[in-house]
Amino acid sequence: MNNKDDDKVRLDKWLWAARFFKTRALAKAAIEGGKVHHRGDRCKPGKEPKVGDELVIRIGFDERTIIVQALSVVRRGAPEAQALYSETADSIERRERAAAQRKAGASGMQTDGRPSKKQRRQIHQFRGNQDD
Repeated sequence: MNNKDDDKVRLDKWLWAARFFKTRALAKAAIEGGKVHHRGDRCKPGKEPKVGDELVIRIGFDERTIIVQALSVVRRGAPEAQALYSETADSIERRERAAAQRKAGASGMQTDGRPSKKQRRQIHQFRGNQDD
């Protein structure tokens, strides 16, 4: 990693290089959409992250709290990208707990498909939407 070029790197480019997003445009959209926070505040895509900064990144259902370990403007393989940051232990635990809850909740939400005509009439009757 070249220190001279990596001293000043845009946040959207760093998130792309660290493989949080597949494209730089997606990283920029996430930042502008308020999915990335630095010290509790929303960021701009041009913000320059520093080593030691703590970022909160929300991707889908997951929210990660990471600490910047190194800077890079080049997207490399996953092992090298993971060396750019470290996730806090609390963040890992929260993410795993949320994933387990989603997995447990998903099995309870299964249905048999669309309701039959009889079941649909019962639903309408229960809701009081029946036309008399």
